[in-house]
Amino acid sequence: MLSKPIRKICVVITARPSYSRIKSALTAINMHPQLELQLVVAASALLDRYGKAFEYIEQDGFHIAAKVFNVLEGENLTAQAKTTGLGILELATVFENLKPDAVVTIADRFETMATAVAASYMNIPLVHIQGGEVTGSIDEKVRHAITKLADLHLVASEDAYQRVIKLGETEASVVITGCPSLDIALEVIQKDMPRFDPLSKYGGVGTDRFDPDDFVVVLQHPVTTEYYEARKQIEISLQAIKELDKSCLWFWPNVDAGSDGTSKGIRAFRENNPTSKIHFFKNMEPSDFLRLLLNSKCLIGNSSVGIRESSFLGIPVVDIGSRQAGRSRGANVLHVAYNQEDILSAIRYQLNHGKYNPENIYGDGKAGVRIADALANQPLTFDKKISY
Repeated sequence: MLSKPIRKICVVITARPSYSRIKSALTAINMHPQLELQLVVAASALLDRYGKAFEYIEQDGFHIAAKVFNVLEGENLTAQAKTTGLGILELATVFENLKPDAVVTIADRFETMATAVAASYMNIPLVHIQGGEVTGSIDEKVRHAITKLADLHLVASEDAYQRVIKLGETEASVVITGCPSLDIALEVIQKDMPRFDPLSKYGGVGTDRFDPDDFVVVLQHPVTTEYYEARKQIEISLQAIKELDKSCLWFWPNVDAGSDGTSKGIRAFRENNPTSKIHFFKNMEPSDFLRLLLNSKCLIGNSSVGIRESSFLGIPVVDIGSRQAGRSRGANVLHVAYNQEDILSAIRYQLNHGKYNPENIYGDGKAGVRIADALANQPLTFDKKISY
């Protein structure tokens, strides 16, 4: 009896959050006897000012088959579009050299369009993780566009499954795996990992008056369709946290259009408020970040971490603005607009409430193995000749 040929699976990581969303699947792919991992790291995942995610990838023992430097300076809409175009050019060469049996792209960041277009135009089966979800900004357009380019869809929830089907994809091509970022969260819970000092381990800048028993976490990104409001929006949040007067760990924004305004707002605040209780970081290992989140009193901002991992962990969340609009969320999330008093009031409400009951909206923490099994056993192409 002939054994099945080993499938070469090329996974493209383009930003620091993409690594946490795929790490457990990378481990499972490496361990699967029918799969060979070809890991490509590109875009902001390679850059120091966005946390050098590739260093954590290498520290975790993953071999990087290729690095693609394609981020254009500017942090505006033109730079975003050109970064995507450069990504298509560079990734086409990488795919030609690696000759994968399938390419995996993750979620909805604008750089992932480059992965999807390059693979599709080269007739390489495309696997999309975390399709079928709804959010604000350009992300939803990117996600649904990738869905139409993809051949195999590994989604996080029943809701996402139904939406991909409604977009015209065949049922056989959609598999509910859960979100792999929850796998790390489950590991943090099960291992009961000890606390650590984030300031001594990761440096960063800002106050050294950190209270490990009473602190909040902020993770706020610019919104592509509101990039011209980025500095104003971050200043509102900074003033609310300043008035809260509580230990705060604040993480640097991603590379989306508007991040220059967000970064300038943070730097100006730091210079003008040297005695604030905020400490700023570029990045952390995924498990360390979730350990901090688990011990925090509240997560504030507009990151999907507040929607996914925080619901799984029961962390109180104040979600600000439109970035996560429409995404399925748990009882732990309280939404507000960019108004200083409303933000402050919502934070105080969540602090008084405390931890919520965990919810499994995006899976049970066992997605990585399911993803590897799907990549090994599912057909990589499907007949899409159906009625719309």
